[in-house]
Amino acid sequence: MTITAKASLTPSQTNEIDHVALDEDYVLTAAFVEKVVDASDAGDGLKLRSLLEDLHPADVADLMGFLTAEHRTVVVLWLPPDLLAETLPELDDNIREEVLERVPHLTLAEALQELDSDDAAAVVEDLEDDQRERVLAAMPEIDRAAIENSLRYDEDSAGRLMQREVMAAPSFWNVGDTIDHIRKQGEDLPELFFDIYVVDPSNKPVGGLPVSGLLRAARTIALIDIMEPINAIAVDQDQEEVAYIFEKYHLISAPVVDAAGRLVGQITVDDIVNIIQEENREDILRLAGVSDEDRGSSVSEIVRGRVPWLAINLGTAVLGSIVISWFEVTIAQIVALVILLPIVSAIGGNAGTQALTVTVRALATRELNSSNAARTFRRELAVGLANGLVLAPLIGTAAGLWFRDWRIGAVIGMAMVLNLLVAATVGVLTPLTLSRLKFDPAVSSAVFVTATTDFFGFLIFLGLASIVLL
Repeated sequence: MTITAKASLTPSQTNEIDHVALDEDYVLTAAFVEKVVDASDAGDGLKLRSLLEDLHPADVADLMGFLTAEHRTVVVLWLPPDLLAETLPELDDNIREEVLERVPHLTLAEALQELDSDDAAAVVEDLEDDQRERVLAAMPEIDRAAIENSLRYDEDSAGRLMQREVMAAPSFWNVGDTIDHIRKQGEDLPELFFDIYVVDPSNKPVGGLPVSGLLRAARTIALIDIMEPINAIAVDQDQEEVAYIFEKYHLISAPVVDAAGRLVGQITVDDIVNIIQEENREDILRLAGVSDEDRGSSVSEIVRGRVPWLAINLGTAVLGSIVISWFEVTIAQIVALVILLPIVSAIGGNAGTQALTVTVRALATRELNSSNAARTFRRELAVGLANGLVLAPLIGTAAGLWFRDWRIGAVIGMAMVLNLLVAATVGVLTPLTLSRLKFDPAVSSAVFVTATTDFFGFLIFLGLASIVLL
């Protein structure tokens, strides 16, 4: 049976195949997932293998997310070793940990040999200690040593991210020497490489040459005459720093060097794409006060991640209630104020979140630093004032007509302007302050900003009401 990657087929083509795996948006079809479930329930391993063997590893990983734990247990046992190897790095973390518990250690050892050292290390890292020892013991010494060396580096460092397979050429070679060497290497070459790194006698990279540049040059040209400058990555550099370098300089690959400056590996753009997506996902989740969750997360894990932030929100909400209690007399005499309080809270919170989101993003992308922080702060204040001047007449007129008292309209209009200025202030200064103190600005900024805009919004609105209306 043939599995096709697209559903946009002619009727005659559709009749030639048993089933289409992906729809036109590259999403697994419900019918295909059902076929896999049925084969799993029936214990039909040959059917499962025929369904899965032509799928891309990313699609197999996606499929695992749609299956229950019981079905994954059956499916993973029928994946060919090469497909299993390429699928493991694609799986969500929780699902991968679950799958690894089900795979025999000899099968896993065979599968890991198909991966680059960086991907293999990422998989081995998720193994329990006893399983890790059995898997590594079953691997060839060279592969085992590469994985163990990678695991010695910090989790979020360039050393952990890099692959040790790299193509290097001595500085005294010419183009012809390099091409002949590449052809002789055969299977010993890295599975994927974009650049050849030129190294001196001490194995320190002095330049790089894209494969495309190598193929276009005459055989007699010396490498040092056509090599280009390189952006070497320190082995202990944080992966977020590495992603920034790749993004800023539009790199496809970069050499990794140890403390002595010697070439020890390379990082390629496919790894950086994963890092950028991971960092963005973490920032988005943290802004919402949510821990890292995926399709494999259990209810208890999700609850444990969310409850602490909800408890903090509960505490900050109490602060707003305390402010309101200070003005019981005012509210008792002018009930209209209670109706307008949610407007003050909502607009202030949204404006603060807007300023916060823009600031956190600018910090993450290095667009905001000490050199332009003051200018950014002034700009956000101007935006807050402008928004207030636009919205204040609208809400002021509506409130005045609604309650037939123009003083109420004036009070909420003035409160709107002042609260939007407060929102702009805390939306910018909170992440800047956390960043200066070496804390992640995405972690707790949203809670603090919302609490501050509520506190000062209620205080300003009810305080003005007490002065103007009583």
